[in-house]
Formats: sequence, structure tokens, C-alpha cells
Amino acid sequence: MSKNLKLFVGVSIFYLLLLLLDKIDFAWYLKPVLVPFLIYETFTAATFKTKKILLSALFFSWVGDVVLMFADKGELYFIFGLVSFLIAHILFIVLFSKQEKVRPDSKLLVGGVLLVVLYLWGMLYVLFPSLGDLKIPVTVYASTISLMFIMAIKGYFNWKTPHNVTILLGAIFFVCSDSILAINKFHMELPKSGFLIMSTYITAQFLITKGILNLNKQ
Repeated sequence: MSKNLKLFVGVSIFYLLLLLLDKIDFAWYLKPVLVPFLIYETFTAATFKTKKILLSALFFSWVGDVVLMFADKGELYFIFGLVSFLIAHILFIVLFSKQEKVRPDSKLLVGGVLLVVLYLWGMLYVLFPSLGDLKIPVTVYASTISLMFIMAIKGYFNWKTPHNVTILLGAIFFVCSDSILAINKFHMELPKSGFLIMSTYITAQFLITKGILNLNKQ
């Protein structure tokens, strides 16, 4: 692991510890520092054909991070944060679709797709009664992250090992993070929700970035 990624892990652990100890005010200032470590790691990596797509996905994730820091100031901040992460997930979909394939699709992919569709239906079924005017944007967002998840599952069967596993795990953690956030905001308040959301989110970004960089390492 590079020095930069070790710094990312160290700062992330400190940040999560602050959340766990309810030191929210101090942790607030650390949040926008995290993803830039991954952006810098990607920027300094050797050139590969999808490098700019990964950089763009991480950049819009960072924008979403910063905007959502002000979500308590008004609903518009949440919407703008949602849009930023929507763009990030679309970029992740494009990123995954352009990775080199070393194996054909497996018949098991159908089962994975069905599981993701069931997840999407279940989440929307739980959330819909309390979404109000956000029904359409949340449905679009949930469908997009589900497609990102499907592309990661597809990549598991197509890409080189063990990096296929790393990226798939990253996608799983991303889905977990967004699911916890949605349930906490629209359905029921969860204990230590901030810690749960950010621990899964940080893990997701780390695994996807590391997996893509290793997958494209010459």
C-alpha cells in the first residue's frame, strides 16, 4: 500500500473514531479531507484509459460529501448532494463498463441481477410512504446505484482476480452506505447512523479506487 493510501486509512480511522465518540463538531472538519487522498492517489498513478473517469467519479463524490455537510440547512442541499452522487454513480457505471474483460459472463450473473432488483424493490417499498415530493429523485438514484451494483457483479465474472473481488466489495459497501442513509433519513432513526454511513462509505471508496488502480496496473 502506498504512503498516501496509508495516510487515508489513518485519517479515516481517526475520523470514524470521532464519530463513534460523538465528537461530531471536530469530525465535521475532517470529512472533506478524506476523498482528496484517493483523488491524489489516482492522479499520481500511471496513465490508463479510464483514469479520467475514476478521477471524475471521485471528484463528484467529494462534491457530494461537502454539500451534504450542510443538509441540515435546507432540503436543497440534500437534493444537490443527491445529484452529485448520482453523477458519481453514473461515472462508476461507465468506469466499470470500460474495464478490460478477461472472462465471459457467467450464467450466475442472472441470479445476481435478480437479487439486486429485489433489493431495489424492497428499499423503495419501505421508503415510498415517507418520501413525499422526493419519490422520483430517490427512485432514480436508487435505480442508478442498483445498476452500478449490477455492473460490479458483472465485472466480478469478467475481470482479473483478485481485483474483481475488491471492486465488488466496494460496490456492496456503497449500497450499504446509501441504504443506511436512506433508512435513517426517511424511515427510522438509526443509532450511530453517522458512523455506520461513513464507515461503509469510506470503505467503499477505498476498495473501488484501489481495485480499479490495481486492475489497470501495467
